[in-house]
Amino acid sequence: MARDGTTSPAHAAEQVVRSEYPRILATLIRVTGDVDLAEDSVQEAVLRALQTWPRDGVPDEPRAWLTVVARRCAIDRIRRDVARDRKEGEAMWQLDDDPPAPVDSVVRDDLLRLVFTCCHPTLSHEAQIALSLRTLGGLSTPEVARALLVPEATMAKRLTRAKQKIRQAHIPYRVPSDDELPGRLAGVLATVYLIFNEGYAAGSGDTPVRDSLVDEAIRLGELLHDLMPDEASVTGLLALMLLQDSRRQARVGADGSIVPLSDQDRTSWDRVQIRRGVELVGDALRRTPDVPDGYVVQAAIAACHALAPSYETTEWDSILSWYEVLLTVQDTPVVRLARAAAVAERDGSEAGLLCVDEVQGLDDYAWFHASRAELLARLGRREESAEAVHRAAALGLNEAHLRFISRSR
Repeated sequence: MARDGTTSPAHAAEQVVRSEYPRILATLIRVTGDVDLAEDSVQEAVLRALQTWPRDGVPDEPRAWLTVVARRCAIDRIRRDVARDRKEGEAMWQLDDDPPAPVDSVVRDDLLRLVFTCCHPTLSHEAQIALSLRTLGGLSTPEVARALLVPEATMAKRLTRAKQKIRQAHIPYRVPSDDELPGRLAGVLATVYLIFNEGYAAGSGDTPVRDSLVDEAIRLGELLHDLMPDEASVTGLLALMLLQDSRRQARVGADGSIVPLSDQDRTSWDRVQIRRGVELVGDALRRTPDVPDGYVVQAAIAACHALAPSYETTEWDSILSWYEVLLTVQDTPVVRLARAAAVAERDGSEAGLLCVDEVQGLDDYAWFHASRAELLARLGRREESAEAVHRAAALGLNEAHLRFISRSR
């Protein structure tokens, strides 16, 4: 930010580049068929943008500018690194003519198409999600590692192996046929939701919300719902994101500080999003009468919060009942941590802390230590709270959230 409180040209350029990066990369992967070439070319275009835009101003069509420059960089790399043979000629033709989406596919959006492509069944489920988040979600390797609860070095190796497997197995970067889409849906949904989560509660940096990631995830969720309106998981995920995002304006104060749910101005919640989210939850629940779906159940929990007129009237019994249902289909440490937060609100901080401490496998998860810090502070156990804050900070917790959990120590 500039001293007068306005956004500096350099900062404005960085924001535009970050928000446009995933879609530009998706387009370059489509037209080159090579992730590494596309990544290197887009990075070169980004560097040029950050060198020239602060001086000359952000173009009227920044995505088009970056895409054109990235293509030129890709052509230059092909000319430098590949012998002038038929293969080069084919690659050059692709870059020059921008081949359209296959006519036999219902998936038209570049980014969504490439998410489906990365979720190839030859790759493990974990590798599918990691590769999608890294290349198409625009998340850094450390951010992907935090999202998937693995060490950064492990994630770097996993991404390298995934790309190598794609090259060695000659897996094509193409849109799957429509009958293949359902088989890749789990990885696609997980990717979209993790992109949303990284935006909704940023894992790093100094701002608590990354609006561009939230908006992109919801956009992809809308596209998926248009594509597969009868899939309960798709409907549930879209409902969940809309309901959570309905509180965006109330979650952050004017000074950039976190506003807890108990203190939020509910009149600023987006009632249009809430209404649509609740309608989608109802539709998804009708489609899953016998076997619960994880996204649908989480959306039902979000609806309980969204429909409560005030914090004091929140139906914590209903929320905890839904968590019990969720644990039958998604018994993970993160779900148990979220349930513990609800226990703390209904039964008190001591009961909530007991539930948090029972959760296994989250010692390297910053939000686990943040939860402990908050509950310990409520109980007046200052030294233990400070230790938990320190641990969360060491694991890279977002600065705004660190300030929030440190406020009462």
